[in-house]
This record gives sequence, structure tokens and C-alpha cells, in this order.
Amino acid sequence: MNEDESKQDRGFTVVDKRGAGESEAASGPETEETTGNLPRVDFSNFCLSLATSALYQLGVVGDPETGKPVEQKNLPLAQQTIDALEMLQSRTRGNLDAEETQFLDGLLYELRMRFLEAGKAAAE
Repeated sequence: MNEDESKQDRGFTVVDKRGAGESEAASGPETEETTGNLPRVDFSNFCLSLATSALYQLGVVGDPETGKPVEQKNLPLAQQTIDALEMLQSRTRGNLDAEETQFLDGLLYELRMRFLEAGKAAAE
């Protein structure tokens, strides 16, 4: 194999762009709190992400990029998202701490109320 063929068969190259003067702690694995600019994935953040999707589908919150309201609500998709949270609630019953249980209960209550409001507005 000549030199050109060997360069082509290497696949991909990983280049470490961290500064040479950085401490190991600063250049090591991401911290426990964040991964890049994203919040740490835990049960509450996961549920909150689903709830935010449902609120978007209900037209309660705007597009995350533009901030503009949703042009058309998607009640069936919002119901499916709420159903997914209810499934998580039933599947995790007894395995969550009191704070997580209270958080999920409150989140589902709020989503159900918003869903009813959106359904009434659509019927008018």
C-alpha cells in the first residue's frame, strides 16, 4: 500500500483542540451538572422536556427558535405526550423520591388543565 492509499484508509482523525495550559479538571470529562450547554439529564429534566413539548403542541408556549406562537395546535399529539408522562408516572410509582413524585403529579395536573382549556377553545 502506498502512502496516499494509507492516508485514505485511515477513516477519521480525532484532533484535541483543548489548550495545553488547561488543568486536567477543566479539560476532563463534562461536569455532573452540565454536558456542554445542556442541562444534566435526570428524571425531572426529562419530564420537563416532555411537558414543554406538550405545552408547545397545545399552543401555550411559542416556537423555541422564533418565540412565535404555534400556527395550529396539535391536540392529538399533545394528548399522546401527556399519555407518555402518565405511563412514566405509573411505571415509576414507588421508585421516585417524594420530591420527584410531587413534581410529576403537579406537572401532569397542569398539563391536563391546559389540555382541557385548549379543547374548549377549539370547540368554540
